Amino acid sequence: MLTVILILIVVACLLLTLLVLIQNPKGGIAANFVAPSQIMGVKRSTDIVEKATWVMAIALISLSLLSNFFRPTNEGQEGLNESRIKGKIEEQTVPAAPQQPQPAQTQPAQDAGAAQGQPAQ
Repeated sequence: MLTVILILIVVACLLLTLLVLIQNPKGGIAANFVAPSQIMGVKRSTDIVEKATWVMAIALISLSLLSNFFRPTNEGQEGLNESRIKGKIEEQTVPAAPQQPQPAQTQPAQDAGAAQGQPAQ
């Protein structure tokens, strides 16, 4: 369905472009070169072209808004960007704190002999 809507959006864009290009400017330099008899004869077609331009503009906006409802989404996930961010966070590991060397513990002479298998005195 999204493909159909996108094709309609492209067609509406092309038609809107053509309608804007064929419109006669209201005044300006072109108005000086047009004979008065042509102005009255073209008046009716200008209204039709202007109305068609408004219809195409409204259709383009409507189709663009409608396409949002048919875009693919991932079920069970909040959104594509959020899931990527959460994935990156989960991949990160907290670096372990650097271990400082433990100070050598001195044992009293009595304990040292017991550790080597000699009886304590």
